[in-house]
Amino acid sequence: MNAPWNSGLPGNRDPFAAYICDDNALDVLRPVVIEMGWQPEKCNKGGLRNAIQSLSVSASPAILLVDLSESGDPLNDINALAEVCEPGTVVIAVGQVNDVRLYRDLLASGIHDYLLKPLSAQQIHDSLNQALTVFTSPKGGEADQVKRHISTAIVGTRGGVGASTLATSLAWLFSDEHKAPTALLDLDVHFGTGALALDLEPGRGLTDAIDNPSRIDGLFIERAMIRANDNLSILSAEAPINQPLMTDGAAFVQLEEEFRQAFEMTVIDLPRNMLINFPHLLAEVNLVLVTCELTLASARDTIRVLSWLKTNAAHAHPMVVANKVQNATAEISKADFEASIERKIDFVIPYDIKAASNAAKLGQVFVDANRSSKSTAVIKQIGERIMGADEDDLGALTEEKKSLLGGFDLKSLLSKKDKSEAEPAE
Repeated sequence: MNAPWNSGLPGNRDPFAAYICDDNALDVLRPVVIEMGWQPEKCNKGGLRNAIQSLSVSASPAILLVDLSESGDPLNDINALAEVCEPGTVVIAVGQVNDVRLYRDLLASGIHDYLLKPLSAQQIHDSLNQALTVFTSPKGGEADQVKRHISTAIVGTRGGVGASTLATSLAWLFSDEHKAPTALLDLDVHFGTGALALDLEPGRGLTDAIDNPSRIDGLFIERAMIRANDNLSILSAEAPINQPLMTDGAAFVQLEEEFRQAFEMTVIDLPRNMLINFPHLLAEVNLVLVTCELTLASARDTIRVLSWLKTNAAHAHPMVVANKVQNATAEISKADFEASIERKIDFVIPYDIKAASNAAKLGQVFVDANRSSKSTAVIKQIGERIMGADEDDLGALTEEKKSLLGGFDLKSLLSKKDKSEAEPAE
């Protein structure tokens, strides 16, 4: 069963419980609790005294909503509640008395918030979200530290060059071998394979984000992402193919911003059409891995993508990765490919169809299913290069490039290819 990515809340106790006096307030509370992803059964009938009695014999939740309406002396009763609550429990009080002095006294006694009846769904939702920030905000001194974050986009120059395989493998390596909190964002909304490669159901998180970008916040990320392992969470979709993508791309930018706050590494599987339609997707990206094959079409499109990046995302440092390379049967040689794009290929991943088939059969990412493969060794080198980079020195990863498009000579490459084919076999 897929588990949503969770952050901050203690894992050894219930996230939420409520003790409410009247049915009307319970009717307002339960739908909000369901929307937050918690169990509505944790909304109990009964006020503060019932909460004290229950929590004296059971573990207290991370967030406790308690009704003071039937309490004759709220301050003394709150102190009694504190004696049965575990340290760190965030308590939200509900009451009928509209008194500023009571409100201040309750806050001084350790209550997180005080809500006045009659309750509204928005009022409860806002208060619970504020309570969650207690668990997700930096602890003692962390706020002063600059949080390291590297965002890497994987772009394939042609369909089938293996960009998605590289994206899932790198995300897995960052999270599993390097133990870095990692987000994988698969932006192929209709035909993405990120979740499939991880043997997961994609869920509706990405389509919900596209439909309601205003709802994207830390809580949405927590609920919408699917966890692949302790450090890896994925956001993807499998939208109906008769449902066009209707968005201005604002949701994607907002998602990337939330990822920067919640994760150390972000890996974006970025289809070429998304690159063209939503160029602002690369606004916060540090690295772009241009994935290609040693073919004429891929050489042409590598030049075009690199040129586009130089014009539209000069801050993002490109790395060229040649995948599925078979030296004996390559359409053009590595040397000719590099001459045409006027720069070196950073990494060459050898072709290994048996390893790819093995990963598919096992329902695992390529590098996890084929740990001793030569291809895996190269992908690990890419991962280590990225992990070892600092946001300030990413420029060291790539060389300066001259004008790209003028260096591509199809006729020259074709003539070399035809000449080699015309030579008789010895």
